[in-house]
Amino acid sequence: MAAGAAAGAGGSDDALPLLDDLMPWSVRPLRPGRPWVTAPDAASLRARWDLLAGAEGAEQERLFRPSRSRTPLTPAAALPGRPTGTSAFARDPGPYPEPVRIAHGPFDEQWLIPDHRLLDAARPELWRVADGHQVFAVEHGYVPQDGGPALSVTTLLPDGHSPAGRPGRIRPLYRRPGGREPNLAPGLTEELTTRYGTPVTAGSVLAWAVAAARPSPAGPLVPLPADGALWARGVELGEELLRLQLRGARGGERPRLPGGRRPYVRAAIPPRPDGLRYDAAEEALLLGEGRVSPVPVGAWDFRVGGVRMLELWFERRTAEAEGLAAVGPRGWPQERTSELLELITVLALLAGLRPAQQEVRERLAEADLLTRDGLRTAGILPVPASARLPASVLDHQEEGPEGQFALL
Repeated sequence: MAAGAAAGAGGSDDALPLLDDLMPWSVRPLRPGRPWVTAPDAASLRARWDLLAGAEGAEQERLFRPSRSRTPLTPAAALPGRPTGTSAFARDPGPYPEPVRIAHGPFDEQWLIPDHRLLDAARPELWRVADGHQVFAVEHGYVPQDGGPALSVTTLLPDGHSPAGRPGRIRPLYRRPGGREPNLAPGLTEELTTRYGTPVTAGSVLAWAVAAARPSPAGPLVPLPADGALWARGVELGEELLRLQLRGARGGERPRLPGGRRPYVRAAIPPRPDGLRYDAAEEALLLGEGRVSPVPVGAWDFRVGGVRMLELWFERRTAEAEGLAAVGPRGWPQERTSELLELITVLALLAGLRPAQQEVRERLAEADLLTRDGLRTAGILPVPASARLPASVLDHQEEGPEGQFALL
C-alpha cells in the first residue's frame, strides 16, 4: 500500500484533493459568442440559418452579430467530425450542418449549429473525444452558501454554461475516443484498488465524485475515504446519480417516478404562458393557465448556483429575444412539454437522493480521509504536466480555414 498519511476525521479543505487533482485534463466552457446558434428546438436553427445565408452585406453582418473572434468574413477550420464549410460565411455559407444535441448548462438540453465559423470558441479538443463512450463531468461555478451540487454529468457535448458564478471546467472521463485512456491521475486507480481491496475503475471514481464532491472557491473538493466500505457506499450512490443524469444514455433506463407520482399535464399549457408559479399545497407547476402536477417541492426548489433549474428552463424558452435569436416556434411545441415532464422527473429523483448524499457526507465528516500529502507520498500527486494536456487523437486530417488541411 502506497498512500501514507490519512487526515484525521473530516480533514481540512486544504488537505483534501480537488477534482482537478483526480481528473487533471480539463477544458474551458464553450464560448458561442452569439445567442442564436443554440435553441431548444432544431427547426428554429434551420430557419435562422436560412435567414442569415439569404442576407447580404450590412444586413447579414447585423444578423450575424460580429465579435472580435468571428464575423461573416472570418474563415475557420471545420469542427472535428463535422463536414462544414471553412470559407468565410459571407462568401460561401455551404450546406446547412445538421444540429447537434448539447447540454446547455446543468440539466438543460438544447441544439447547436456545429459550424466553427459561427462560434467564438468551440473547443475542438472536446469534439475530438465526444463519442458513444464518453461521459463529461461539468463543474458548476462556485457560489458561497450554495447547497446545490458541485458538478453534473452528461453524455452530450456540454457547453459548460453556469447559471450563476464563474463557469467551471469541463472534464471528459476519457482522453481518447473509444473509452480509451481514462482522464485520471496516473496510478490513482491502482492506489485506490490496493487501499480498498476492490477493483477501482474510471467509472467508479466519477461515480464517487458525483456523490461526494462539494463546491469550493478552488473547484470541487473530492474527499476520499480511507475506509473501503464507505467508498463502496458512495460509489453505489454515485452510480444511481449518474444513471438519472444520463437519462437513459448508454443503454440505461430513462428515469421514471413511481406510479401516482408521475407528473402529467392537468390543464393545457397555452401557446405563450405568461409566467411560471408553483403551488406547494397542490404540488402543481403553473405555466400561465397551464397546470402540471404532481411536481414535488424537491423538483421545484432544485437549484444550481442558487438558481432554480425549472425557472431557468422556462425563462430560456419564453424570454424576449432580438435578431435571429427571436426566430422560434410560434406556440408551445408538444416536445417542449415532454422535455419539461422529463426534467421534473430527473430533478425530483435527484432531490430524493439528497438524504443519502447527506448520510455519505456526514460519515465522511467523521472518517479518516486520504490527503493530498498522502497522494504525494504515493506518487500520485503532482500529476505530470502531460496529463493536463489533450492527448494526441488526430488519426485523420482535419480541414482548416479556406479548405486547407490543418497541420497535425
